[in-house]
Amino acid sequence: MVDLKEKIHILGIAGTFMGGIAQLAKAMGVVVSGADKAIYPPMSSQLEQAGIEVTTYDEDFIGSKPDVVVIGNALSRGHQAVEDTLNAHQLYSSGPQWLAENILKDRWVVAVAGTHGKTTTASMVAWILEYAGLKPGFLIGGVSDNFGVSARLGESPFFVVEADEYDTAFFDKRSKFVHYRPRTCVLNNLEFDHADIFDDLAAIQKQFHHLVRIVPSNGMIVLPAEDENLQQVIEQGCWSPVESHGKNQNDDWSYDLQNLDGSAFRVFYRGKDRGVVNWQMTGEHSVRNALSAVAAAQHCGVSVEVALAGLSEFKGVQRRMSLLATVNGIKIYDDFAHHPTAIKTTLAGIKKQMQGKGRLVAVFEPRSNTMRMGIHSQTLPLSFVDADEVFAFIDPAWNWQLNVEDFSQQVRVAASYDELLVQLQAELQPQDVVVIMSNGSFGGLHQRLIAGLK
Repeated sequence: MVDLKEKIHILGIAGTFMGGIAQLAKAMGVVVSGADKAIYPPMSSQLEQAGIEVTTYDEDFIGSKPDVVVIGNALSRGHQAVEDTLNAHQLYSSGPQWLAENILKDRWVVAVAGTHGKTTTASMVAWILEYAGLKPGFLIGGVSDNFGVSARLGESPFFVVEADEYDTAFFDKRSKFVHYRPRTCVLNNLEFDHADIFDDLAAIQKQFHHLVRIVPSNGMIVLPAEDENLQQVIEQGCWSPVESHGKNQNDDWSYDLQNLDGSAFRVFYRGKDRGVVNWQMTGEHSVRNALSAVAAAQHCGVSVEVALAGLSEFKGVQRRMSLLATVNGIKIYDDFAHHPTAIKTTLAGIKKQMQGKGRLVAVFEPRSNTMRMGIHSQTLPLSFVDADEVFAFIDPAWNWQLNVEDFSQQVRVAASYDELLVQLQAELQPQDVVVIMSNGSFGGLHQRLIAGLK
C-alpha cells in the first residue's frame, strides 16, 4: 500500500487514464507531479482543479527525487524521460500496476471491457451505484456529466474501472485489464482493433481470456448473447457465472424498444417485465450498454427497479454524442467514434432521432493507428451509410489515402484543419445535424466551427 508521504511523477499525465491516476493519488494525499507533450480539456482543467503541476518532458524530474515514476503506455524506449528514469536506476511502475496495488486492493472491482462502449457503460454503472447511495470510486476514460470528473476514490468498497485491452507499458505488454482482478466483469463486445499491437483477432481474444481467467467463481461476467467473438473466448474456459443480454427473452436480460430511437425501452430479466427507462440517450447500442450496466449493478446488490430509475437520470458522457451548440439552425455534436462499428452505430442512432428532418453531415479524421494502417479501409465507407454528406481530414504526413470512390456519397477531403473549416462553413445550411468524430482534439475544429457560423 502506498505511503501517503510518497511522491510520484507521472509520465504521460495528460491522457485520460493517467490523468485519472493522478487525481486518485492526489486524493489519497500523495504528492503528485507529471509531464506530457500536449494537454487540453477536459484533462487539463481537471488536473488544474486538483492542483497537480504539469510540466514538459524537457524539465528535470529525477532531481526532485520522486519515490516512483509512473510511466504511461504512450512512452517507449528511446524517449528521453524513459531513458532518464532507467539511467537513474529510479523505481518505476505502470499506471495499471500502481492502480491495482494502491487502490483496487480490497475493493469490489467492477471492470468494463470491450471494443466499444466502455466509457459510457462504466459511467452508467458508476452512476447507478451512486444513485443507489453506494458512493463508488471510479476511473473512467471520459467525463460523465453526472459526476463532472473522470476519477474519484469513493467512500465504499465498490470501484468501477474502464478496462482497456491496450498494452500496459513498454516493459509490460499484457493488456491493462489483467491488473484489475474484477469481481464483476462486463464484456461489452469484441472486434479486431489496435492493429499496432495485435496481429489478429485471436491475439485480442487471448488477452480477453486472461481477463476471464481471473474473475472469481463468486464473481460474474456480463456479455451480449450474440457476440460470437466473445463466445469463443468463454468457450476457452470460464469458471464464473455468466449473464447474457440481447433481444431474445431467452437471454437473461432482454429489451423492447418503446421508441425507435432508443430514448425509451422496456427491460426484462429472465422473461419477467422489470420496468421502462425513459432517458436522454439514443441509439440501440446505448440500450445494450444499459443492460450491461443494470446486470452489473444487480450483482453489486442494487435492485433492478433502482437501477432503471437511476438510468432515467443518466446524463451521458462528454464527447459521446455531446450537443455542443445550435447555431443558425445547425446542430453540432462531438463524438469519440473512431472505429467503423462505432461510427456506424453513432450515425444510425442520430439518423433515427432526426426522423427525416434535415441532412446528417459526418466529419471525421481517421487518426488512430489501426485506421492509418489501412486495416479498416474496406469497412470504413459502409459505416457512413446513414450520412448525407461526409467531410474528412487527412494529414499528408500520414501517407495514407482515403478511398473516396468506395463511399455511397460524395466525400470532401481536406489536408488541413483550416481548409476543412472553410469547406464546412461554405456547405452547411439550416436544419443540418453535424457530427464531428475523432479520438483526439481535432485541432479545436468544434469551437472554431461554432465561432465561424456565428
